[in-house]
Amino acid sequence: MRLEDCPVRATLDVIGGKWKPVILYHLMNGPKRHGELRRLLSDATQKMLTQQLRELESDGIIGRKVYPEKPPKVEYAFTTRGRTLRPVIEALCEWGTQKAGKK
Repeated sequence: MRLEDCPVRATLDVIGGKWKPVILYHLMNGPKRHGELRRLLSDATQKMLTQQLRELESDGIIGRKVYPEKPPKVEYAFTTRGRTLRPVIEALCEWGTQKAGKK
């Protein structure tokens, strides 16, 4: 099998990296404002968080909703396609919980 034909590779191309799975984990409980995500991912730089959010949005995993307020309010949430990743993120959480308990 060629690397580009590997389904795991296709998944990791969309959700792989240090911050994307964590962003998705936090969005599982509902929409979050940019500032909320910034606080939840305090180790991520502003630039990295913005880049990861844009990539997830570009891939159709999350949506960005801008409210016409001053100052502007922006929320991020799963799209229909993104919600299909919920079992994947839940499995990562379960595995991580089990792994943490076996240290």
